[in-house]
Amino acid sequence: MTTHSRSTAYVLGAATVAMGLIAGTFYIFACCVMPALARSDDRVYVDVMNDINDVIQNPVFFLSFVGALLLTGVSAWQLRGQPCRWWVWAGLAAYALGFLTTIAFNIPLNDDLTTMTDPTAARERFENPWVTWNVVRAVSSTVALGCLARALVLYGRVTHGTWEHPTAAVSGVGG
Repeated sequence: MTTHSRSTAYVLGAATVAMGLIAGTFYIFACCVMPALARSDDRVYVDVMNDINDVIQNPVFFLSFVGALLLTGVSAWQLRGQPCRWWVWAGLAAYALGFLTTIAFNIPLNDDLTTMTDPTAARERFENPWVTWNVVRAVSSTVALGCLARALVLYGRVTHGTWEHPTAAVSGVGG
């Protein structure tokens, strides 16, 4: 069993924030960006998606995208033996699904889109699968965010703001 500490709380909090950023990114694509692009002609659609795929490959997005996975994994390890660990593990599993979906489906579709020369054929091959897989990762990362938020609340309840060992917080022993 691990002890409650500020670093454990900070890691869980950072994982929750990173997950929120990623869930929000995928959410905004699902409910705003892709429906807006659906209104454009094929050439504009392909050009804008290629531009988005180019600029999203940056250190800030990468830090959030990978950081959400790593911070959640570290948090799961730090909270082993704690009641809230199951929420963190559930969040990790949910985000792993979204992370792997991105790697296995969305990125290859992005890469294929850059090589296609006919915008109508490119859009036809790209749009529906990409939108579908984006919804999968939006839902999975949102579920992960909910799980991490629940873990954060439970972790805070156990510590009662004292940062003491959980048995001391529950039994009044220690200090």
